[in-house]
Amino acid sequence: MPQHGFGVYLIEDPSEAEMVVNKALQVGYRSFDTAQFYNNEGLLGRILKESPVDRDDLFITTKITNEKQGYDLTLSSFEQSLQKLQLTQLDLLLVHWPSEKHFFETWRAFERLYEEKLVRAIGVCNYQIEHLQKLETRANVVPAVNQIECHPYLTQYPLKQYLKERHIAAEAWSPLGRGAVLNDPDLNEIAGRLRKSTAQVILRWHLQQDTIIIPKSSTPRRIAENADIYDFELSEDDMAAIDKLNIDHRTGPDPDEMYLKI
Repeated sequence: MPQHGFGVYLIEDPSEAEMVVNKALQVGYRSFDTAQFYNNEGLLGRILKESPVDRDDLFITTKITNEKQGYDLTLSSFEQSLQKLQLTQLDLLLVHWPSEKHFFETWRAFERLYEEKLVRAIGVCNYQIEHLQKLETRANVVPAVNQIECHPYLTQYPLKQYLKERHIAAEAWSPLGRGAVLNDPDLNEIAGRLRKSTAQVILRWHLQQDTIIIPKSSTPRRIAENADIYDFELSEDDMAAIDKLNIDHRTGPDPDEMYLKI
């Protein structure tokens, strides 16, 4: 799985999706992250199918939405996703949110899809340590990935350490904090000194921690800018300064609350 992917959340307009995905391909993105909830699996599938990039060079992720969890619904909705994406095998399938009601049944369906080689890897999103510990009690396959909200205002270090100990890759959704951190004066100082954008500094901070990132943008200039983060490196002092910005601030739902609702 590439460490640097592209997210397509909120991109539902066909003309916008075509421009955005083709620009992402042009600047080098080969990993694309979608979800049933995003309502754009079909768009993404068609655009990638029509692109000159070979399927073997692409890595495609989707997620089972909350309403489709449970053993039977997971299996049937996955078939629909596979058809929309125009694939015979998916690279990575994720549980979008932990669900108390469907917790083990959804994962049992995931393990079946993995065993039948319809999915190359299976994982989860938004799982806290206690959710992962619960899954460990009955899972036959360890999640390959845990996609979590992570950015300088929500560093998630205790959870990421737990993932590292269990060889589960940490993937950051909203790696830029939905823009909440872009005006931070400390980040802006580092960016100005390095002659980089604040977004580039944040994405580089993620990469140097071995975190998988999937930045999303619908602006061609920013799509290219977010891909151009391999010609500089943050010092240990800069990394430490960014670490200190953590205030445990979420821009999305609390996983513990979602767990009880689904």
